[in-house]
Amino acid sequence: QIDDTTYGHLAPSTVGTMIDDFLRMEAQRARDREPKEDAAAAEALGEIRIGQGSCCIAAGSLDVRHRLEDTVRDQHLPVRIKPVGCVGMCHRTPLVEVVEPGGVSTLYAKVTAEEAERIVRRHFKPQGLVTRLRAAVGSALERVFTDEVWEPVTRYSIDVRDSQVCEYLGRQKNIAAELCGEVDPLDIDDYVANEGFTALKSVLGGQTPESVIDAITTSGLRGRGGAGFATGRKWSLVRNAPGDEKTIVMNGDEGDPGAFMDRMLLESYPYRILEGMIIAAYAVGAATGVLYIRLEYPLALKRVRAAMAAMTERGLLGKSILDSGFDLELRIMEGAGAFVCGEETALLASIEGRRGMPRHRPPYPALDGLHHRPTLINNVETYACVPWILRHGADAFAALGTGASKGTKVFSLTGKVVRGGLIEVPMGISIRQVVEEIGGGVAEGRTFKAVQI
Repeated sequence: QIDDTTYGHLAPSTVGTMIDDFLRMEAQRARDREPKEDAAAAEALGEIRIGQGSCCIAAGSLDVRHRLEDTVRDQHLPVRIKPVGCVGMCHRTPLVEVVEPGGVSTLYAKVTAEEAERIVRRHFKPQGLVTRLRAAVGSALERVFTDEVWEPVTRYSIDVRDSQVCEYLGRQKNIAAELCGEVDPLDIDDYVANEGFTALKSVLGGQTPESVIDAITTSGLRGRGGAGFATGRKWSLVRNAPGDEKTIVMNGDEGDPGAFMDRMLLESYPYRILEGMIIAAYAVGAATGVLYIRLEYPLALKRVRAAMAAMTERGLLGKSILDSGFDLELRIMEGAGAFVCGEETALLASIEGRRGMPRHRPPYPALDGLHHRPTLINNVETYACVPWILRHGADAFAALGTGASKGTKVFSLTGKVVRGGLIEVPMGISIRQVVEEIGGGVAEGRTFKAVQI
């Protein structure tokens, strides 16, 4: 481990590669600290979006981002390089989306750092006579010496009408992962521009806690952590529990093999999850809260901390949020990787500094939870759904799914499936549709034998 970055499967011969990789990451962090160009100017020619979730980075998207930034800077292009969260199609990362003036969008898959410069040149002309001449000469030489100079770009360009893309995206409905691949995870202005904190402002601007709980109850939202307990009923139990001090907890201890739903949401939509938590805390009357996140999720931890700091600075977290008189102090607890701590009573024991072991219930945490206070515990995805429900209405959420299970569910498609990735689909979809239609089935010549949910 170097600082906060962990490397595995090392051998003496790979130490040099590890250090080189760390130094590249340090160089990127230094770039991120540099003043950014004016956002309005960057909109002049358009923007280039590059997925920066953990899966994307593992596939090489950080190197692609570096090359895109270098190309735009060297050619003096007023183009914004916009890091976005998880793009869902993990089987095609690194993904690059070019958005030109007028909203024309082109998506490229499996992009390498070498292809990044060609993609920029394909869509944007260099600024300045000398730069344009240099680019023109370089392009001509490439065509002379490399017949396939443009071929990789064409080969990996994704047509939205492509049958595989339609099968993968067609059945999906993004609520927890709303604006997937479009927003910068840590740009609070970007979040605000896309109706971010609209629900929070409405709630703190005059809604009663009871009316918020009624909306969640009407929506039919159930806990997304596995047990499926009715969210509105849980909120109501905590709200009506005796005691002046109540608290709220986010269960981000995702230990299931192959699962990365919570990690993706925390990395990609930290503001949305925090907005949902604040609304929940207001509804149940909690003044303190804990975000329990696995230590193995360093990028999620980093982005949630940054989001909390930005919200505190803007008066969206802490004392008298939005001048409403409602206070909420949140802190992060790093889980040490014990699978059992995903169970809520074991999680509470861990937060209290005790061994993470489940206890018999009753009493339930809603009545006797963290430090014996009434405690609301929901998982990451549950909180992420709350702002959407309050913005679009409980009935809109309830219109999705089945009679008993409303809304959507996020799944990670991993294992021996053709199209792996992160999907969000309406409740009621069959396992066969998920595996064969969205996931493309198992590899040719193989047989579908089993699935772990």
